[in-house]
Order: sequence, then structure tokens, then C-alpha cells
Amino acid sequence: MRRRIAILALSFAATTLSGCASHSPVAWRDVATQSHPWGYYAGVPVTEWNPDGRSMTLLREFRYTDPKGIVWVAPAGSVVDGASIPRSLWSFMGGPFEGRYRNASVLHDVAYSMQNRPPQECDRMFYNAMRCSGVSAVEAKTMYYALLRFGRHWDFAVKRAKPVKIGRKMVARATTEPQVTVAAQQEIQGARDWIQRSEPSIEQIEQRASGPQ
Repeated sequence: MRRRIAILALSFAATTLSGCASHSPVAWRDVATQSHPWGYYAGVPVTEWNPDGRSMTLLREFRYTDPKGIVWVAPAGSVVDGASIPRSLWSFMGGPFEGRYRNASVLHDVAYSMQNRPPQECDRMFYNAMRCSGVSAVEAKTMYYALLRFGRHWDFAVKRAKPVKIGRKMVARATTEPQVTVAAQQEIQGARDWIQRSEPSIEQIEQRASGPQ
């Protein structure tokens, strides 16, 4: 039996170029002139399940342009499995490829595998892409805080992942996933309550995440 093709697309990302401010298709000329506070996607993630039953391979390139105009590319052939988000954090958002998180999770996985930008920039991209996909401010900010505190980060200045071959694909060598303890989960819940109550800016969230807890 041929392997099943999985189309990971949100309802608003049905055209080659999609703006985030509207669920309606956006023509490329409009995309070039509109102001998109959360950036915009080019294409949709088209994937094929791999034999391991837990990872997928992108069948064609997928792009996201963030609010600063930086283009994040998930090349065709990239392998994604949601591992860039610690599994213990999934309870706060559901599976990484469910609902409105899909596009952002694919891009975040690829960015973490490539490790050609600092992890904090990858996490900020994930936040912006979530908002672009319609994830609420509270949920997106909570996930952003959780990734800053407990994400699978690396020292961009001195350490780059060495690629390894898995089947016919080259992927970055995974680093050890931090364990999110009960105390950490309570911290994240506390941050979520604070976000919901105080509506902090992204800069305030980053300051809280980098400080002593």
C-alpha cells in the first residue's frame, strides 16, 4: 500500500500566497503591498508520512515571511516530527500538527534542525507564525514563554549540530530534550495566568523568561 499523503493546511492558507490578517485568499500583488502585522505564508505544507509512523517529509518547499521581512524556508525533503517543542509541553497546546499550530510547528521544526539562526530567533518566529495562523495572544505568548524557558536550545555562537543520516535524509543531530518537571509545569501555568491577567508585551515575556524563577 502506498504511503498516505498528508496535506497540512489551514483554511486561510489555501492559495500560494496567504495573508494572516484575513481568512480570504490574497493575490500576490496585494501581498506585496499589504501590511501584515504577523507576516505571511507562501504555499502550504505538503507532507508524506514516513515508515516510522511519527515523522513526515515535506514534499515541496514551504515559506513564511515574518514581520521584519525575514524569509524562513522549509525546503522540500525536510523531516518534521514536532520534536522542536518538548513533548511535555504539548498538553498546553495539543499536538504540534493539530489545528492552528500546524504551519508554525513545521517551520519551527525545520529551523531547529538547520540551526542556522539563534534558537531565540527561531522561537520568536514560532510566536509570530502562530499569531499569523490565528492562535490567540494568550496561547501564543504562553508557548513562547515555555520555549524560552524549557526549549531544546543550543549555543549558536560556539556549537552547531552535526548532521547525521537517517535513511536517505540528512538531519541535524538532536540535542537532549530538557525535562519539564511538575514545578516547571506549574511555572508555565503561572506565566499563563500572568499573561492573561496583565497582557504583557513580548519584551516583558522575554525579560521574565530570562530572569531567576
